[in-house]
Amino acid sequence: MTTLPPSEFTLVVRREPTTLTVHVGGELDYDTSDDLVDAVTENLTGDQTPPRAVHLDFSALTWIDSSGLSALLMVHRRTSTLGATLHLDNRPDVLERMLRLTNVLDHLTGPATAREASGSEGSGGVTGAGTS
Repeated sequence: MTTLPPSEFTLVVRREPTTLTVHVGGELDYDTSDDLVDAVTENLTGDQTPPRAVHLDFSALTWIDSSGLSALLMVHRRTSTLGATLHLDNRPDVLERMLRLTNVLDHLTGPATAREASGSEGSGGVTGAGTS
């Protein structure tokens, strides 16, 4: 029996004045999830004005585990705090299944509730999140 090596994890970040796009490739798991959170956080809190939209492009994602899901929740928290809209683009089946099984798809990609939008939980003026 042959065991295939894990896919190389890659992040390609493109920052424009109002949009941050991060292309995620390979396996988003325990070993790589902090890299995603750090890359997004760095680009949200850098010298520039925070972007209005954050697109995570998963067209090259091959695997995600619970640590990867936790990273997505943290990215959502960070983008929401700054009022940026999070988009989960080109979701492969493995990600789609994870989001549906854990029932967080609507949380990550749905519109903000009135409570979130008012900032009553210290969300810093969260706006709705969307899908692409």
